[in-house]
Amino acid sequence: MAGKFELKTAKSGQFHFNLLAGNGQIILQSEMYETKASALNGIASIQKNAADDARYERLVSKTEKPYFVLKAANHQVIGQSQLYESEASRDNGIESVKKNGPDATITDLTA
Repeated sequence: MAGKFELKTAKSGQFHFNLLAGNGQIILQSEMYETKASALNGIASIQKNAADDARYERLVSKTEKPYFVLKAANHQVIGQSQLYESEASRDNGIESVKKNGPDATITDLTA
């Protein structure tokens, strides 16, 4: 099964999305957006940038857990991963975004 984006509305009324792998696991989360159009632009940016390894920043949290962010060409963060137990798991997460991101369909759950 292919990956998909789930577009959602937060309790605050703002919009956000998750990129899910084919197994349904969340592999990337967005920031909050004021408008649905902005959130859809964020999805388009992930689709455009996901395959480019140079767009990923590999980081370590304050609790020493590896994670990554995906950045657009303007260096703005467009998605963040969960915290992983190992660098290898984080790198597998990046590969999953590269594989699933460009062609993922959008499921609109905002209605």
